[in-house]
Amino acid sequence: MVTLFTAMRAALLVAERNDRGTWTARQRLDGDGVEPECVAATGSTVFCGTFDDGLYRSTDGGESFERVGEETVGERVTSLSVSPDGTVWAGTEPSAVYRSGDDGETWTEKEGLTDLPSASEWSFPPRPHTHHVRWIEPAPDDPDHLYVGIEAGALVQTHDGGETWEDRVPGARRDNHSLTTHPDVPERAWAAAGDGYAETDDGGATWDHPQDGLGHRYCWSVAVDPGDPDTVLLSSASGPRSAHNADAAESYVYRKQDEEWARLDGLPTGEGVLRAVLAAGSDAGEAYAANNRGLFRTRDAGTTWSRLSVDWPAAFESRTVRGLAVVD
Repeated sequence: MVTLFTAMRAALLVAERNDRGTWTARQRLDGDGVEPECVAATGSTVFCGTFDDGLYRSTDGGESFERVGEETVGERVTSLSVSPDGTVWAGTEPSAVYRSGDDGETWTEKEGLTDLPSASEWSFPPRPHTHHVRWIEPAPDDPDHLYVGIEAGALVQTHDGGETWEDRVPGARRDNHSLTTHPDVPERAWAAAGDGYAETDDGGATWDHPQDGLGHRYCWSVAVDPGDPDTVLLSSASGPRSAHNADAAESYVYRKQDEEWARLDGLPTGEGVLRAVLAAGSDAGEAYAANNRGLFRTRDAGTTWSRLSVDWPAAFESRTVRGLAVVD
């Protein structure tokens, strides 16, 4: 069985595919002003961060949720991830990183993040008085190594589980929206940022920016083929307004194989389409995409896409997808 958890500002949509290939969907966290902002899942445990209502946890695959971390993590949870060793990480606004080693029962802030020299330059333009942790990406071979994207201002790292922090390096993007890694090449990482795409092959010490063929460079989400780390999928737009605003929406999905980008067809893109959130599947060539038109799957690394037979609420058609997690 495959389960997709799609975070929208209106609700968390839980879509399940059974052994016969039939999809069913249900909405959770869809009342009382709760606004899902990010999601991470492993096994039957699901974490959903919200904007202004803190962190929720489900231990039954998304059937029911409870608040956790109320006294520590705070109200604005902007990013979540789970390390290969089961450690759970949460990022917040204002920028802070929290760790849980007991499935979300207790949380500890990993202090020192905003003591970095570049922190005085961090600022989120719509709310210039603050900034937040947009993404936390654990390295696949080292649970103490994290890439942390600050929106906006820096990509920083820790190699000791947040005991100390390393500031941004020349070449790293400043406005990182998402990152990904691949277990077959643990020294590599890929970044989708508002100021462009970037990738590293030395654990984040240096970054390259292959752009040939990438016609839209306000990048939002990145995923790598589980069977081929040289095949990268990327969602992007010409700028923040066309990426996020329904009245000006125009976004695209690209694929890079070797060094050249090509724009993909087969799923809704272009005018009226808000930027997609991408997530790798478990099989070679498999990935999922979610945008305001629905949920989609590819089994050939983006050459063809199929729309999942999931009821897509009308309220979602004018909203950006905030997060997407896959449990297989």
